[in-house]
Amino acid sequence: MLPLPHRYVVTAVPDRGGEVRLTTPGAGALATAAPIEFGGPGDLWSPETLLVGAAADCFAITFRGVARASQLAWTEMICEASGTLDRADGVMRFTRIDLDVRVAVPEGVSDALVHRVLDKVKRNCLITSSLNADIHLHATIDARTIDADGCAV
Repeated sequence: MLPLPHRYVVTAVPDRGGEVRLTTPGAGALATAAPIEFGGPGDLWSPETLLVGAAADCFAITFRGVARASQLAWTEMICEASGTLDRADGVMRFTRIDLDVRVAVPEGVSDALVHRVLDKVKRNCLITSSLNADIHLHATIDARTIDADGCAV
């Protein structure tokens, strides 16, 4: 990791039709628009879906690092994030983000270890720990038998 502080720059350029082009150095451009709930077309990423997506993405990336450091063997991890936008304290904001996480592990891996890793990920995910919304983690652990080729059966 590079020394802190880190700085991230994104440029947003709206066109007259409602689409916004996001760019950041070293990555491809991303087209966004208002979500359908706010009169947008509903066929592009929106600021709302980007925020919820950032929570899921950060959780997944953090999981990989914490699992490696904790020597947790895993075969699959899926994080589905759902954000609730509501009015609270007189302003509209995300009030809750639910992270439904499914982790598949080889048979014999301790559920307690998986839960410790997930708790550490929840505490260390940069995006979710930066948000004002309540973060709720719901975990499902799937122990799988692994065959001689390393494939789950």
